[in-house]
Amino acid sequence: MLIKVPGNPGREKVLNIAYRFRIYPTEEQKILLGKTFGCCRFLYNQMLNDKIQEYEKTKKMLKNTPAMYKKEYPFLKEVDSLALANVQLHLEKAYKNFFRDPKIGFPKFKSKHHSRNSYTTNVVNGNILVESKRIRLPKLKWIAMKKHREPAKGLRLKSVTVSMEPSGKYFASLLYEGDSCENQAAEPDYSTAKILGIDYAMQGMAVFSEEVETEEAGFFRKNEKRLAREQRKLSRCVRGSHNYELQKKKVARCHEKIRNQRRDYLHKLSRKIADGYDAVAVEDIDMKAMGQCLHFGKSVHDNGYGMFRGMLDYKLAWRGKKMVKVDRFYPSSKKCCKCGRIKKELKLSERVYHCACGNEMDRDRNAAINIREEARRMLTA
Repeated sequence: MLIKVPGNPGREKVLNIAYRFRIYPTEEQKILLGKTFGCCRFLYNQMLNDKIQEYEKTKKMLKNTPAMYKKEYPFLKEVDSLALANVQLHLEKAYKNFFRDPKIGFPKFKSKHHSRNSYTTNVVNGNILVESKRIRLPKLKWIAMKKHREPAKGLRLKSVTVSMEPSGKYFASLLYEGDSCENQAAEPDYSTAKILGIDYAMQGMAVFSEEVETEEAGFFRKNEKRLAREQRKLSRCVRGSHNYELQKKKVARCHEKIRNQRRDYLHKLSRKIADGYDAVAVEDIDMKAMGQCLHFGKSVHDNGYGMFRGMLDYKLAWRGKKMVKVDRFYPSSKKCCKCGRIKKELKLSERVYHCACGNEMDRDRNAAINIREEARRMLTA
């Protein structure tokens, strides 16, 4: 994942990029990792509860810190203090997001059974070291790591996020920051630049304004029968038994395989598009709302269009290119890409666009071309 951080005027923007590697902790290190996950979750819930109670009493926001809890709860001293400091930052960010947009929702307590097991620690005075086959983390010392690729040159390690998947695998996400882009492209003439228009489609995730070689997606649908079979086996096991825990991991591995297949496909497709085009135009649609309406949830989430759009955004930014978001109310489907005539009504069941000028083509391809031309107009305005 890549995050853009605006810099001072006249200076290059700082770009952050994360590399995710699998790690192989020893049994002793697994125990300490479990303690750290638990302490971070406990501290988050405790700080959130105290903030809520203080506000109910005084109508003021409590400014609590992890150091305030270490005397009352001595076990917090056993884990990385920087991980606990990041818990405070995450809670403050959750409050800021809620005040910025109440639709996001008030900060919630983290469940022991359903929350993601992870924590973040920062680089301070060389406390984190990365080598070809291992990484050194605070409190944990050296851990074996499968470093399948080298980070880009000129990057500085900023922080590390350690996580455990439901399948029992451990990963370390190394966040680097840099001042310049990889393969920085010169600003092109957008009137003649190579721009790709993308229109969301329920079947096949997206339709492009020109031919782009893609594979058949729908990874959840392909593995649905196998997943259902493993879930049925899990339902027959006695909850809490040894067989239950083994079968639970099998189900988690099925979900993990589907997720990995989808992510791999989207990474390859977004990389190919980012390398081959000067700019990409997409429709600014709300994927969360799309998944909640008209019973399309499974198809929307299986396509992974929101993830694909995020990957494309950071890969274009890393190359100094642009992603243009066209307004969701722009009549891309109703407008003819040949003559510009706009239809008053267009039913969802009409999959082929017919125009009085003689244009006859797939409605999604027509919309993708219109999105591309609208983006070109926006870039040259």
